[in-house]
Amino acid sequence: MPGGDAEHSGTHEEAALSRVAARAAQGDAAALDELIESLDRSRTVHRMVGSMLLDQHAVDDVSQEVLISIMGSIGQYRGVGKVSSWVHPIVKRRVADHLRKQRDSATLDEAALPAQRISSMVASRAAIRTAVAQLPEKYQAPLILRDLEQLPVAEIAARLDLPEGTVKAQISRGRAKLEKILGAID
Repeated sequence: MPGGDAEHSGTHEEAALSRVAARAAQGDAAALDELIESLDRSRTVHRMVGSMLLDQHAVDDVSQEVLISIMGSIGQYRGVGKVSSWVHPIVKRRVADHLRKQRDSATLDEAALPAQRISSMVASRAAIRTAVAQLPEKYQAPLILRDLEQLPVAEIAARLDLPEGTVKAQISRGRAKLEKILGAID
């Protein structure tokens, strides 16, 4: 049965991807790289985003944002169901963010300007991953949760068990350090 082989192959690939994602969720950096590369190469994320947006440039941009978000939130992956089922809500949030930004493009929030400059400075996912990895650990999580996951400071503080003032300072310092790193990459 020809269809059965393809279905079995897809199931096998999904199971392998789930194992890689589980290792990445446990902090395995090589597994995270493998997961991101696999999702990028298979164009899984790209297809999901493309089903929600018409503009090809926006599809490309949002797909990259989704991959970055996956990097930042992989620790929340619990290994239940398909990886694509875990990725889908992230895709929906990034698409909604993109559409909201389009709608609100006339006014930019001053606090978002550093994040806007960062995203406009860097074209490739690899450069961002490298830059974020170079940040001291105490800046990585707050910056990813705020600028990529767009969580409110209060929620970040609760998740990280830190005072809100500390989180705000870490985000600000993390952005400044990230801009310096990204500027050196350019």
